[in-house]
Amino acid sequence: MELTRVGEWRISNVGIEKAIGDRVSRRGYSGESLTLDELSFLLWATQGLRRGSSGGRVFRVVPSAGCRHAFETYIAALNVDGLEKGIYRYLPLSHRLAEEFKAPHLEERIVTGALGQRFVGEASAVFIWTTIPYRMEWRYGEVAHKVIAIDAGHVCQNLYLACEAVGAGTCAVAAYDQEEMDGLLGLDGRDEFTLYLAPVGKKSPHNV
Repeated sequence: MELTRVGEWRISNVGIEKAIGDRVSRRGYSGESLTLDELSFLLWATQGLRRGSSGGRVFRVVPSAGCRHAFETYIAALNVDGLEKGIYRYLPLSHRLAEEFKAPHLEERIVTGALGQRFVGEASAVFIWTTIPYRMEWRYGEVAHKVIAIDAGHVCQNLYLACEAVGAGTCAVAAYDQEEMDGLLGLDGRDEFTLYLAPVGKKSPHNV
């Protein structure tokens, strides 16, 4: 599925100082939908390409230990213009979305997976980052899990700042039911498993 091409999205221009200064964890959302432009920008800001290089390495807009990039980005699209409700996977190399499946009662399943945290299911989209640990393990061995966790912080902080640029908010979620979230995405829980969640919705003036 086509996304808005890099640099062609129509979003506000918020300076980095303001984005950093305004950043908070937001658990209240207005109910307004995200546009495809906005989602395209947020996906690029968290896992998009910066430039290519020889030797099979591809550099992204977020740092990663050894340029290994052990994450996959899934989107639970709940209220995004131009997207049917369902689970999608971001393809960074082509900057596209791949539809994984339609999921009935998706909001309820997301809330169940998030241990009953209702605000997660009230977002317009939920970023679900999974990890394929072997991408790190073959190079870093016993310390692979440490650098995966560090990389997760890089990715999510970019989402926080990018959300400020589109008038949206997010709240990082590490409290979830592992089996529920892995089952929702159809993961085996071993070679690939859920690591981090971040619901995204337009800012509500009354609630953070």
